[in-house]
Amino acid sequence: MEVKADMRKIEEEGANLLIGTPGRLNDIMERMDALDFRNLEILILDEADRLLDMGFQKQISAVISRFPKLRRTGLFSATQTEAVEELSKAGLRNPVRVEVRAEAKRPKDITSSQQIASSKTPSQLQIEYLQCEADKKPLQLIDLLTKNKTRKMIVYFMTCACVDYWGAVLPRLSALKGFSLISLHGKMKQAAREKALASFTSLSSGILLCTDVATRGLDIPGVDCIVQYDPPQDPNVFIHRVGRTARMGRQGSAIVFLLPKEEAYIEFLKIRRVPMEERKCSDETPDIISQIRSAAKKDRDIMEKGLRAFVSYVRAYKEHHCSFIFRWKELELGSWAWDLVYYSSLLCPKDKSREKQRKKNLAAKQAAAKEQKQQKHKAVSNASNTVTRKKTAKQRRAVQSTEDADELDREYRLLKKLKKGRIDENEFAKLTGTEDLL
Repeated sequence: MEVKADMRKIEEEGANLLIGTPGRLNDIMERMDALDFRNLEILILDEADRLLDMGFQKQISAVISRFPKLRRTGLFSATQTEAVEELSKAGLRNPVRVEVRAEAKRPKDITSSQQIASSKTPSQLQIEYLQCEADKKPLQLIDLLTKNKTRKMIVYFMTCACVDYWGAVLPRLSALKGFSLISLHGKMKQAAREKALASFTSLSSGILLCTDVATRGLDIPGVDCIVQYDPPQDPNVFIHRVGRTARMGRQGSAIVFLLPKEEAYIEFLKIRRVPMEERKCSDETPDIISQIRSAAKKDRDIMEKGLRAFVSYVRAYKEHHCSFIFRWKELELGSWAWDLVYYSSLLCPKDKSREKQRKKNLAAKQAAAKEQKQQKHKAVSNASNTVTRKKTAKQRRAVQSTEDADELDREYRLLKKLKKGRIDENEFAKLTGTEDLL
């Protein structure tokens, strides 16, 4: 319906400028034979490297094929990749690469005071790194947020589950009472994402908790500081993250949290012309560990979000593009603040109504699984002389949900045994298949 509305508007009013995704533009061009592009002068592909990574090569090629060869074409991106270079060779005539750099004077003790060092980041942007152990990261984050209450900040996490977890925990902390905290990630529905972005844009001060879904194509006014609680999986995304601040000549700051074993990342970024300065850990950190533990103990939803966040983070860390720096096997999982959430799951949640509903849902799933199992055996016994139909996607999801429920029930019984001392932690890890994570 939206495509038809766009087509009708173009037919009635004409157009001097078309803005859209490659798929939408290609769709309109295929449906509207009357469109005349002989007078087209300029074609711009913004975030060109990302467009290619997302698999739009076919649509982009189809769009470009309809345009006159005598035109000006611009490929814009904060990061340039080999794919963009290949596109420029294939689709451009006499391409010229223009690279914008910020210039700053180097210290006198390096060379002459007039020597200039190039940088990929704006001169108004100050980037710092903060090194601390994993169990100190939450404390440093809360200290940083409380000391910048009047500023507008974006905090980046590695996964959607991490955003959900911190979005549920942070409002429970006394140090952040009265703060405007908004969550945004790619698994939220489109309407929810738009509402969250509009809410944060309208704030003069507040905190946006998000994933890399908010790294490109967003011009949020007044962002003062970028906090990268987790370094991005793709090092190219680092530039796009910090690029949300210090825009249009404004001042801005960015801070990335690193573990001591990740210090090689600092030199890696400096080689990529990203200047960084060290930020000292604060000693005046609020006591929030007991509050996090209490929140997980009282609310099963927070506890489960913490577990999902822990698992998703380890998986994402394992898939880091800079695996030579971010070695997941060297993670000291036992010292993380996440274990506070994990071990609190051994305690019975105090929210009795939520626990009662959970058990009711689990019983319903088990009953459905039993009935489905009986039906399955019946179908198998009658399948000798008939051709069985392939399961639908809905049926496969139902089976998966049943298996997940059985697995959850099994792990819950093991947790109770661990709590009562019937089994030790090594036996628990062996039975649950988490030996490699301990």
